[in-house]
Amino acid sequence: MHWLLTLDTGLFHFINRSLSNPLCDWLMPILSGDGVHWFIPLAVCLGLAALAFGNARLRLCTLMILLVVALGDPLVINTIKHAVARPRPCLVLPDAIARLGGTGSGSMPSAHAANWFAMTMIAFLFYRRSAWFMLLMASAVSFSRIYNGVHYPSDVLVGAILGAGYAVALAVALEFLWQLAGKKWFPLWHAQLPSLLNPAPRQKTNVEPRDPELDTRHPTLDQHWLRLGYAVIFVLLVARWIYIAGHTIDLEKDEAYQWLWSKHLAWSYFSKPPGIALIQFISTSLFGDTQFGVRFFSPLFAAMLSLLLLRFLAREVGTRPSFWLLLIATAAPLLSSGTILMTIDPPLVLCWTWAMVAGWRAVQSGGKTRDWLIVGLAMGLGFLCKYTAACQLVSWAIFFALWQQARIHMRRPGPWLALLVFLLCTTPVLIWNAQHGWITVRHVAGDAGLLSPSHPAAANGLWGAIRNHFRYFMDFLSTQGTLLNPIFFIGMLWAMFAFWRRWRERPLWLYFFCMGAPVYLGYGLYSFHSRILPNWPVAGVLPLFCLMVAWWNERPRLARPLLGAGIVLGIFAVALAHQTDLIAKILGEPLPGEMDPLRRVRAWRPTAALVEDAREKLATEGKPAFIITDHYGMTGLFSFYLPQAHAALKDTPLVYCMNVGQPVNELYYWPAYDYQVNRQGQNAIFVSELDPYPLEKGWFWKWLRREKVEYAKVPPPVRMPPRIAHQFASVADCGEQDIWYGDRIFRRIHLWACYDLKPEKEGAK
Repeated sequence: MHWLLTLDTGLFHFINRSLSNPLCDWLMPILSGDGVHWFIPLAVCLGLAALAFGNARLRLCTLMILLVVALGDPLVINTIKHAVARPRPCLVLPDAIARLGGTGSGSMPSAHAANWFAMTMIAFLFYRRSAWFMLLMASAVSFSRIYNGVHYPSDVLVGAILGAGYAVALAVALEFLWQLAGKKWFPLWHAQLPSLLNPAPRQKTNVEPRDPELDTRHPTLDQHWLRLGYAVIFVLLVARWIYIAGHTIDLEKDEAYQWLWSKHLAWSYFSKPPGIALIQFISTSLFGDTQFGVRFFSPLFAAMLSLLLLRFLAREVGTRPSFWLLLIATAAPLLSSGTILMTIDPPLVLCWTWAMVAGWRAVQSGGKTRDWLIVGLAMGLGFLCKYTAACQLVSWAIFFALWQQARIHMRRPGPWLALLVFLLCTTPVLIWNAQHGWITVRHVAGDAGLLSPSHPAAANGLWGAIRNHFRYFMDFLSTQGTLLNPIFFIGMLWAMFAFWRRWRERPLWLYFFCMGAPVYLGYGLYSFHSRILPNWPVAGVLPLFCLMVAWWNERPRLARPLLGAGIVLGIFAVALAHQTDLIAKILGEPLPGEMDPLRRVRAWRPTAALVEDAREKLATEGKPAFIITDHYGMTGLFSFYLPQAHAALKDTPLVYCMNVGQPVNELYYWPAYDYQVNRQGQNAIFVSELDPYPLEKGWFWKWLRREKVEYAKVPPPVRMPPRIAHQFASVADCGEQDIWYGDRIFRRIHLWACYDLKPEKEGAK
């Protein structure tokens, strides 16, 4: 082995030093991507264009290239890099010329070589003549990695062999799967495309109907679209479970806070119904107190929701439009976040949609009482997850008012039994609130701004108030347009108003409108009063998407290219939202940590570890020490990520939320979390999360130009809340701490050491 290492090092020196010349000094960094920030964005745009407008051969080739890079780089190359952990030559060889600088990532194998040779192999399988260009480029890029001093020749050789190898393996596996499953499950499509690697021109078969207008009504084609939908749902379910098990992101504040609820089951809670606590109790009982355990049901709810809509729309509109709806829902960033994060929204949307599907069966002439009971149960379960479910009663009232034929059911017991079942489901919430002074009503009203007699903007005069409220509305539109995908948002709004010309002929369209528009338009109007959070109207999105698909399905020439482009762009955006590190690979520069979309679900582990180190240092001073946070979400996160706090949950908590003497969160009602009673005389670390550093104006354009983004004026130091200072005998400022994720600041916190907790009466000021 020694002679191989010697040969490898000698060949590296020959290429890196002996072949050095001005032309290569200029060209080789460019081939490695240094300074060529437009290459990857251009490649992505070309790939998206190929998927949207290319023929079958080009689309298959592009898809396989995307798959081989997306799977091979993280799963094969990075795994081997971490296992081998070979340092780069520019870091260990003192005489190496480091033309690109040095990074701490592993050297063996070369990801550049692997990706380029994988793409070259896929392109060769579809287009033989591509080898003249692709092989030359792959070899040149691989050579540049040695010349620039970041890889040994063996790194490049192994990367090239691996890349070409797993590219062939992926292509052969997909071809085998298509031959095995395609003939059995998709015979018509298999007849048109007998081979993935050698797609022949479209051929008419005896089985396929000649009239294309009959395609979507042909039973066999219906089965094809449904089976493809089932396959997509299953693949997405498994992929999402793998994602949440991979620790790419941490828990979000509400997830951790509601995980604490699952350890204290009750009829209801301060701000939410009991559903989310029960869901997390079941999932963590099955899979433990892990991120996978907390989030297990979110992908499962998404799969159930997709299956429900796929079958419903296939029956009522058509199988092809139902499959399009599945892709549209997947490509909407707001909905995709609900497939990962386990908050109150995923079960609400599932129950709302379940009630909508069952309700359409119930309002038919042959509707049964059983269907109405399902409607009431679905709405009741939705209410037990989020109070927004009660808005569906308004949707039903509007539908009965507008559609005369449905009002006949009002003279039957079905709708009233559904209402009774819904009201019975609200009983736990009513019981808990009656025992706690109806605190939830006051809290929800306060969140909605109903308890504020006037808005602060009124101090700036009438026109100042108008401008401020109009800004809320514009924020609502821009946020929804971005998070729902701009193409889908415009298509949805267009369908909401355009369908009225034929609403009497299409009662299903009216039904979709009534199930979604009251929520969406209601929040839109309310945004003139108060700021609307992006997820508040989420229950109305899918019914309006159903309306959009049904309306645009009758305009295929315009709908297919527009919605197809929306799906391609949306899936790309969703992929970036799930792994924002890809932004750095595509654009050559990561977003500032303050602007990273995943900031709220990253860097909580190191934050918790830093706070625990401060607590342990304080505990060495002679007294036990605990942690106090200024936000209930951080209380949940630190309790989840600190093993000591996790173990102490059953006895005496280690992490508390600041006691302000009145109910502001659920922890107020748990005696164990009254630290003034349970921790008298002890010391504590008080943690306050600070706002992100403000970036300079125009930071986005400087970031796009790869210029250094500077911070604006640093915020002034934060003062400790007077109430905490009064609760302790003395307080010491430990200063601000920046929490880093890689080379970016993701979070700022301020720590105070608090000594000798006073008795409750002395500290209550």
